[in-house]
Amino acid sequence: MSNLYLLHKPFQVLSQFSDREGRQTLAQYIDVKDIYPAGRLDYDSEGLLLLSDDGELIHRISHPRHKQPKTYWAQVEGQIDDTALKALRQGITLKDGPTQPAKARRMEPPTTALRQSPIDPKRHPSTSWLELTISEGRNRQVRRMTAHVGFPTLRLIRVSIGPWTLEGLAPGEWRKETLHAPRPANTAPNKRTAPRQDQRARPAAKRRKPS
Repeated sequence: MSNLYLLHKPFQVLSQFSDREGRQTLAQYIDVKDIYPAGRLDYDSEGLLLLSDDGELIHRISHPRHKQPKTYWAQVEGQIDDTALKALRQGITLKDGPTQPAKARRMEPPTTALRQSPIDPKRHPSTSWLELTISEGRNRQVRRMTAHVGFPTLRLIRVSIGPWTLEGLAPGEWRKETLHAPRPANTAPNKRTAPRQDQRARPAAKRRKPS
């Protein structure tokens, strides 16, 4: 049995529990001890972040070998066209090598919570939304991909990782799931345990509501 925590990470929050520079961290939103993120989400990106007290589960979720698909909603500069979508679907070459083919489609602007530092319509009068699913995890990959095809990302929200989704979670809220997946025979159980928590979505005590 493993504990998995699904957090809706707000904009400009680090995917870690402390910071010497005084920036917001996960500690302001989730108050469970001895849990660690399964992968990262950029400081200026929003959306689903998975955490667990089980090192083996973290490895299974975050290691590139397991290729958990990740779906993002990206608000980009300009009206993304068919040529750009086709390039993303076929794979493009970044500085660190070619990307795998992605699933990419235009989408209507989603219903999302207002973000701190909203996109300025005077600076960005024309924007569009893209849904992009990738199975890699390179640094700032989605932002680099959209910029490469001529449509820089202005806002980025991760909405799913594998079977887990952001549904039902407002920014700063989290929920707990208990998994009963079998372990490999040669894997010793992780000795860390997390305190028992309500499985319904709720923010940490220090949560600040997004403006």
